[in-house]
Amino acid sequence: MNTIKTYIFNHFKVLFILSISMIASLLLLMIRLKITLSFFYLFLVWNLFLALIPYVISTYLKTKTNVNKYAMLFWLSIWLLFLPNAPYLVTDLIHLRLSPLSIIWYDCIMISTFAISGLLLFYFSIIDIQTVLKPYLSLKKLKAINFCILFLSSFGVYLGRVLRYNSWELLERPQKLFTDIFNIITQPTEHAGAWIFTIGFGVFLF
Repeated sequence: MNTIKTYIFNHFKVLFILSISMIASLLLLMIRLKITLSFFYLFLVWNLFLALIPYVISTYLKTKTNVNKYAMLFWLSIWLLFLPNAPYLVTDLIHLRLSPLSIIWYDCIMISTFAISGLLLFYFSIIDIQTVLKPYLSLKKLKAINFCILFLSSFGVYLGRVLRYNSWELLERPQKLFTDIFNIITQPTEHAGAWIFTIGFGVFLF
């Protein structure tokens, strides 16, 4: 309990920003549900929840002082697996094509608010992991890892948005997932779209 209190006190500004952003997102969605009586955009709540998972993991690792290397590797792997769910919210803007023209401006603001929440969770989570790894790695290695994480996350977003994979499908359909990843890596000319998306979105995140 004392650890939680200390963390909240030391990270009040970050938690305040995240709370305001996520509450604003949910309020805008509730208003839309009330006005339109449509549950179409309710999936944004689930996407926001998935975006929250890597931040919860990085927060946990940051508050723990005695984590052995095997537990650390396990949690970092889970963190990296779920991390693309945070910037994935940006791609939900694609659903604007299904919005009625009369309220498309409202939907644009609403989805953008969810997207901003996802990006905030994404970057604050990476900052926490930087702090966790700082005692073990040099600054140069940390920067290189962060650079790789941005593009790995971008590739993860491609797998989710375009190929429609979910994070847990690493356990459910690992063979198909790894086959698709292998083909994209070894046959770049035949999967140019994957490379363009990954590089483009990675530059955006950078």
